[in-house]
Amino acid sequence: MRDGHTIVFTEVRLRRSNAFGGASASVDRRKQRRILAAARYYLSELRGSPVCRCDVVLLTDVKDNDIEWLQNAFTE
Repeated sequence: MRDGHTIVFTEVRLRRSNAFGGASASVDRRKQRRILAAARYYLSELRGSPVCRCDVVLLTDVKDNDIEWLQNAFTE
């Protein structure tokens, strides 16, 4: 997605239960590396050096408005 001139790579995670740590726990280091690799590949196809960030949107239930949006959630 875009936020002004910034390209935003967004991971959306839903966990209905906190039994295994909730939605935030599902974005572990392995998942972060995969997202960063995909972002690097996408950016390698573009001209110039665009500004970008990785966000994570965490949902507890799709029926609730319980949404947590972590901007610039992780860096390499």
